[in-house]
Amino acid sequence: MCAVDDNCPARRNNSSGSGGSSSVFIIAAAAEGSEVNRRKGEKGEKGFTDTKQPSMATQTTASCTGSTLLQPISEIINLPLDQVNFVAGQLFALLMAVWFRIYLHPSKTSPFIRHVVATLLGFYLALFCFGWYSLHFLVQSGLSYSVIVFAGLEHMHKYCFMVTLGYLILCQITRVYVFDYGMYSADFTGPMMVITQKITSLAFEIHDGLTKRDGQLTPSQKYLAIRRMPSLLEYLSYNCNFMGILAGPTCSYNDYMAFIEGTCYQPRHHENANGKENGKYKQSEPSPKNDVISKLCTCAISLAIYLSLCKLIPVEHSIDDNFVNSTPFHLQVIYLYLAMLALRPKYYFVWTLADAINNAAGFGFNGYNKDGSPRWDLISNLRILDIEFATSFKMFLDNWNIQTALWLKRVCYERCPINPTAATFLLSAMWHGVYPGYYLTFLTGIAMTMAARAVRHNIRPHFLVSDSYKCIYDVITWAWTQVAISYTVVPFVLLAVGPSLKFYRSWYFCLHLLCLLVVVALPVKSRRRQAKEQQDGLQDNQTDHNSTDNNCNQKDKAT
Repeated sequence: MCAVDDNCPARRNNSSGSGGSSSVFIIAAAAEGSEVNRRKGEKGEKGFTDTKQPSMATQTTASCTGSTLLQPISEIINLPLDQVNFVAGQLFALLMAVWFRIYLHPSKTSPFIRHVVATLLGFYLALFCFGWYSLHFLVQSGLSYSVIVFAGLEHMHKYCFMVTLGYLILCQITRVYVFDYGMYSADFTGPMMVITQKITSLAFEIHDGLTKRDGQLTPSQKYLAIRRMPSLLEYLSYNCNFMGILAGPTCSYNDYMAFIEGTCYQPRHHENANGKENGKYKQSEPSPKNDVISKLCTCAISLAIYLSLCKLIPVEHSIDDNFVNSTPFHLQVIYLYLAMLALRPKYYFVWTLADAINNAAGFGFNGYNKDGSPRWDLISNLRILDIEFATSFKMFLDNWNIQTALWLKRVCYERCPINPTAATFLLSAMWHGVYPGYYLTFLTGIAMTMAARAVRHNIRPHFLVSDSYKCIYDVITWAWTQVAISYTVVPFVLLAVGPSLKFYRSWYFCLHLLCLLVVVALPVKSRRRQAKEQQDGLQDNQTDHNSTDNNCNQKDKAT
């Protein structure tokens, strides 16, 4: 649910539903604009009934501000030019990543050269795909860097957060409402969403590193803390490098600097599965070749599945009056699950391809498995099997858009003193965009999260008495999780308030009411309160232990 903004409504043909005519978009998130497509269809019926509609490639050529070099290919395959540019840009980035790892290896060149090349290639890809809209990347980065440098360290992270997120929201408002609700004209706010994550994370990490003592930081904050102010080149390279400029994912500044300087392999080479020093893996640099090939195969399979199913099972069909009136409710539930299942492979395609690009450049190494094989999942954005077989709402979210979930946790959930769960969902909605459907989804997500937490804390322990009971519990919770996720993200796909409420009314708001009933009937203490009570309990036990020791010492002295 912490997904990132993706294709605008004008990118799709109307028959494809929320999935669109292609599986490629700038940042994979939720499909946008069924209501927009409906309005455009009505306009076409009223004003241009006798006019032949242009092809999809022709419709988006005029509004695409990026390069028109590949327009002939766009017309041949009948895909929007912006999507063709995006695919071409990512394939070019993949080739450049291999070249970057081999010919600009840290052992052959300096970090300065690696920063310069990564930044210039990133700017080139941005210009190729977005044209003059890519200037917003520099404006956002420049404003935020000025705040970081000139604002006081004590409140710099707060000011930077407000400026960066505010500029992103301003661009999203102008793109959606000032221009045309459904016009594409290059969704430049997609990359800006990732840049926003990087800038705000950087500001909080600088604040932690330069204003707090180690004792005030959690272990993860201590690892991520930045102990010196980044230079302008390092800052731009981190935000706009060619590996992540189009589709991310976000990463920590320290991890990126370790990759540039060639030290990313050192901290992860300590021991093998037997607890002994493994000289072979410690001395040799692991190759990402196998993981890159595996992820590219995953991309191909995801693309094939999405193109095969996206037009057959559109999400919008679930609010069609004839479908709702003539289809039994249990079949509507199954249809909704299948429609969302057909929608997810496009996210798998984009995020897995972005991960493969970073790995091909040598970025993403995360230590070794127990069998000694290297792990290249440091900045992976999803775990497909864990998503499809998730047995809880939390498990689904923990494995979906992982880097965004980590960002929300680090900048909001761990730092918000009041109701961090609601604050995190609100921030996620604001970051995703200004469509009302986003807010409906995340408000529903709050209720779903609270209800799922209550069930897990109160009911799950009763099913852990045997393996058979646990298996039954897992099957039931898997089905419930898939239905709950599908129900929750429908507004995220439909975007507009009217279609979203129409869907919920067709389901009689049943899951909303069920969540409310569960939360009232099965109250659960907040995690902060539980942690505080555990800490108080430990202190009481320690006090009792010290008191007992003192009594024993007094008795010994008396004896």
